[in-house]
Amino acid sequence: MTGAVLWDLDGTLIDSEEFHWLSWRDIMAAEGLPITYEQFVASFGHRNDEILPLWLGAEATSERIERISLAKESLYRDMIRAEGLKPLAGAAPWVETLHHDKWAQAIASSAPRANIDVVLEVLGFGEFFQAIVSAEDVTRGKPDPQVFLVAAERVTETADRCIVVEDSPAGVEGARRAGMRTIGVNAVKDLSADLAVHSLADLPDNAFRNLLATAPASGS
Repeated sequence: MTGAVLWDLDGTLIDSEEFHWLSWRDIMAAEGLPITYEQFVASFGHRNDEILPLWLGAEATSERIERISLAKESLYRDMIRAEGLKPLAGAAPWVETLHHDKWAQAIASSAPRANIDVVLEVLGFGEFFQAIVSAEDVTRGKPDPQVFLVAAERVTETADRCIVVEDSPAGVEGARRAGMRTIGVNAVKDLSADLAVHSLADLPDNAFRNLLATAPASGS
């Protein structure tokens, strides 16, 4: 019995925090509004149109938000292309195994589509995913379940047959609201997921099949 696995990207399949921090740091410094690492950490995982109004304050016009956001993401992609990127422990084996076992797979991320495309290209993961849902495809960020519901629709699978892999409380909560099972990974905080492990490499061989056979997560 198989279903669909909906993957978050940053912090789940890859550790891109350093690239995001450096690109935000450099772009905001160029704007004359330097940010601290603590500010960055507090914002990580949120959409740019949610982050920038907090940092820009009264100067947060829609035009400036768009310009800064585009510049930051362009710099982020340049860094990844130049420096390369490795998947987190266990990510590549699981993505390949699930593909081989005929699970549908999708990326369900708040990242811009161009970023996701570059990451999948650098990792060589493109062939493994049947759908990608990015920031451009949704109007509400996690913990709203929209990104997961759109991903399930695109792989033509019902919510109760989807497993979401996440590293953030907001992502796990969004999946729960969608009525999907959850695996929490690589997190410092307790994610309250149906199954939680320190690393994808720690998942037992039958983790996805066994989880799909359990009762689906309850929404809220």
